[in-house]
Amino acid sequence: MMKIKYLLLPVSISLLSVACASYTEKYDINEPGALDVILCEEPRPQICTREYNPVCAILKDGSTKTGSTGCTSCSDPEVVSYKMGACGFVSLD
Repeated sequence: MMKIKYLLLPVSISLLSVACASYTEKYDINEPGALDVILCEEPRPQICTREYNPVCAILKDGSTKTGSTGCTSCSDPEVVSYKMGACGFVSLD
């Protein structure tokens, strides 16, 4: 019985990582900043600090919206990931 538990753990972790990776394949990894996408993790945040560090949240339907932080964005179950910076913001760096 213990061997089955030790076998199921790596298998389930592998499946979880593949499931998360499949969403990021929608992005062109050659696009500048494409790898800066941060995936929301389960369990979702219940409490977030009150600060403003804007992020561009990416929703399940592919649309985007600006959130005050990554924590507050990921607390919304419709959000799957986010990028640092407000949506539509172009960095001059």
